[in-house]
Amino acid sequence: MMIATFRNWALDENPSSRRQAAWGNWYRIWLNLRGNPLGMIGLTIIAIFIAIAIFAPLLATHDPAAQELGNRLAAPSAANWFGTDELGRDIFSRLLYGGRVTLGMVIAVVVLVAPVGLAIGCIAGYFGGVVDTVLMRLTDIFLAFPRLVLALAFVAALQPGVESAVLAIALTAWPPYARMARAETLTVRGSDFIAAYRLTGGSSWRIIFRHIMPLCVPTLIVRVTLDMSSIIITAASLGFLGMGAQPPSPEWGAMIATAKRFIFEQWWVAAIPGIAIFMVSLAFNFLGDALRDVLDPKAA
Repeated sequence: MMIATFRNWALDENPSSRRQAAWGNWYRIWLNLRGNPLGMIGLTIIAIFIAIAIFAPLLATHDPAAQELGNRLAAPSAANWFGTDELGRDIFSRLLYGGRVTLGMVIAVVVLVAPVGLAIGCIAGYFGGVVDTVLMRLTDIFLAFPRLVLALAFVAALQPGVESAVLAIALTAWPPYARMARAETLTVRGSDFIAAYRLTGGSSWRIIFRHIMPLCVPTLIVRVTLDMSSIIITAASLGFLGMGAQPPSPEWGAMIATAKRFIFEQWWVAAIPGIAIFMVSLAFNFLGDALRDVLDPKAA
């Protein structure tokens, strides 16, 4: 009954408040997303991995750092669901805790990068002229280098670790968001409602942060979701190269790095974290494609 009441309230064609209109808009987005099978598969996989990362202490069957050399490189069994690594540590437990590290790094990068890229792009697109030229040339400098190479340079200049990896990926991941926000801003800065607000005395900064940036958020959400897979792979690559999380902390990329020499005889040691990276990356791509169809106004 409550669901039906909320549905009728949210889908009312004549909302009585801005809050009702906002809830109605998000509910319509959810209904459209629910009708996309691949998008729902991606969302389900992402939700599962986030849940197991959050509840890792409850779900883990072993201490992820506990070594049992007499049981090293054991095949998957009832005692060790995904087998053990070269030090006899349970791979299933390390996979759960490694999800905390890898997904935590990705979320931290997005929280740092998305607002910065959005702000830089909107400021450049709105003011134009010298401001636009300086900010976009700075963006071009960062875009000229491959993300992984530039991230490796930043981490090498600092010191290997999770914090350094997050900062390095964030410094290399913001340019696409700035480019996207600038393009969106150029399409709306000459709109009548912007001109009307400017005539009422609204400042340029208020126009940017209160009116232009919210209009860029739907496109930003799609871009972030599609970019999640590359951020995950970059984070895992830094771990694989020894520049991310340091032993004995479990991290999917680092787990593959330590297990690569066993890939032909004890394939599960390297394959399990590799499958986790593949599944999460694919899930974000599915979700990003679905959100692009739902949020793109030209798709209708």
